[in-house]
Amino acid sequence: MPRLSVVIPAYNNADYIAETMRSILAQDFDDFEVIVADHSSTDDTVAVLEEFSSDPRVTIVNTPAGGGAPRNWRRVSELATGELIKLVCGDDLLYPGALSAHVEAFDAHPDAVLVASRRDILDARGEPLIRARGLDGLIGRAEGTVAIRATVRAGTNLFGEPACVTMRRADLEAAGGWIGDDPYLIDEASYAAVLRRGPMVGLEGPHAGFRVNDGQWSVALAADQASQVRSFHRRTAESIPGLLTGGDVAMGNARATILSLARRAVYMVYARRLRAPSR
Repeated sequence: MPRLSVVIPAYNNADYIAETMRSILAQDFDDFEVIVADHSSTDDTVAVLEEFSSDPRVTIVNTPAGGGAPRNWRRVSELATGELIKLVCGDDLLYPGALSAHVEAFDAHPDAVLVASRRDILDARGEPLIRARGLDGLIGRAEGTVAIRATVRAGTNLFGEPACVTMRRADLEAAGGWIGDDPYLIDEASYAAVLRRGPMVGLEGPHAGFRVNDGQWSVALAADQASQVRSFHRRTAESIPGLLTGGDVAMGNARATILSLARRAVYMVYARRLRAPSR
């Protein structure tokens, strides 16, 4: 059993996935497996992945079409065998030393269920739009309930996208796996469920790059983001009595609306930088 499983739910990532794979396979930590589940891509994603199929660390499988991102995230994660699990989307990047930094944090904090680090927001060509984003006030060890309250009050995912988060696989499974009730919140809602089981550790980083491109499903969901965040806040308040006040939820909802508008403005301003290099 490897110490760590890196799982990649790929879908129409032909323009980016080779760079993603190289960023993972070049890590200085070597006790890991890579599992890629291609969600019946209609582009050349599978052909690009053939370059990496001979690496003994790599397993490539197919997920039948349908079910959206949650289905493929669950499918690829269920195939993992490592003690720790990190999901990396098929267009994101791990920076050198990312895996070793996260594993060392777990070694230093045996009770932690989740380790997160800051990340860069990248354009389609991998150039930074925003550097070292995330984890406001959550650097170091924090109790899980403290972290959940902080992300609700912020109105945004303080922990970041999966490439900059590693979890104990047993805790992710015990928490119900990836929670797809609100597709845009699949990562944040799942982190919150895991954090109900123990503390987190936040690292300065950045240890990953989250690529924003115009073919990305999160871009397509921009109009629904704020309503999905409000839904997550309501469910969190109902499921953890006493953790959140009405003011916490109201603050988070207001910030979510503002941030959704700001995010859409960024997509418009940087539209040219979000186009794949091949177009």
